Amino acid sequence: REDLWVREGKILNPEKLFFDEKGSADIQLDCKDSIIAPGFIDVQINGGFGVDFSLATDDFKSGIDLVSQKILSHGVTSFCPTLVTSPPSVYHQVLPQISVRNGGAHGAGILGAHLEGPFISKEKKGAHPEHCLRTFEAGAFQDLLATYGSLDCVRIVTLAPEMKRSSEVIRELTKRGICVSLGHSVANLSQAEEAVQHGATFITHLFNAMLPVSPKGTCTRAAFGYGMISDGIHTNPAALRIAHRAHPKGLVLVTDAIAGMGLAPGRHTLGQQVVEIDGLNTYIAGTKTLSGSVATMDTCVRHFQEATGCSVETALEAASLHPAQLLGIEHKKGTLNYDSDADFLVLDNSLYVQATYIAGKEVWRQDASGM
Repeated sequence: REDLWVREGKILNPEKLFFDEKGSADIQLDCKDSIIAPGFIDVQINGGFGVDFSLATDDFKSGIDLVSQKILSHGVTSFCPTLVTSPPSVYHQVLPQISVRNGGAHGAGILGAHLEGPFISKEKKGAHPEHCLRTFEAGAFQDLLATYGSLDCVRIVTLAPEMKRSSEVIRELTKRGICVSLGHSVANLSQAEEAVQHGATFITHLFNAMLPVSPKGTCTRAAFGYGMISDGIHTNPAALRIAHRAHPKGLVLVTDAIAGMGLAPGRHTLGQQVVEIDGLNTYIAGTKTLSGSVATMDTCVRHFQEATGCSVETALEAASLHPAQLLGIEHKKGTLNYDSDADFLVLDNSLYVQATYIAGKEVWRQDASGM
């Protein structure tokens, strides 16, 4: 029930302002009993609004700009554009066009790319094209560098830990400050634990494209996180509840959204594959293989709270504080603490976004017509 003070893009401790500067607010906004929450951070989003981050196009930059603009209305203030398994030529073309940048009126901030594959299991490839999958050969880390071309803007790499030589790759990536996530995997518990010992800190979309006995045992480890697609399709509400009870502080909500998010049902792309959208279901065309989601982050937050019965604060932290902790940026983002970035949302009591702020400036507001 307190005021939130903002100056020069940061959340301010008003004590200094009152007592040292004898100052007061230049502008006051009445939030009318709304909830103020940290901006949402989406660490796994493959595209949206007709844009596919895994397609090398001439206007890739305008595509990423469009998505970053459109997700503001869903409360996302920063994100990791995600590429699914692709041929090396796609990584070489796309990655140089992704640059880390602050958010603003132009759109949500970009925290770096999330590369999901191609070093994943054939058995658990999900929507990833089999002909593009790769294994680690003798110079494992060099293989990875040759595939991606550059790691300059890369923040997260999802790989299958049971692959030969994956340990040295995990060590090298971790050394460079890149988060290693385990996913699309048939790893057993000891393989998963070995990966954790070498520096892996996350599980990509828990309960999707993995063995039932796979790394979820490692979820209860401190400082270990796991992503969940809380869209009512990918994860059964009971599974959400189980995961949340087992390790609430590690749960990170992700959309895993594809190009079809925000568009009408029909045929769209996910990298090299054609997908069909039917309501909230997305399948590889002609199959029943789930392929990403079309849910927005605010929808995932509401569904998560409903499915688990958790507190509003817990639901909001799963989309803000926890992804910030995963990326090691919780001192700047994901909280309303003094000196952190003033990226925040105004929400109604049902957790619908009313307005989005980045660095203290309003970047989106719902108009009176509800648009």
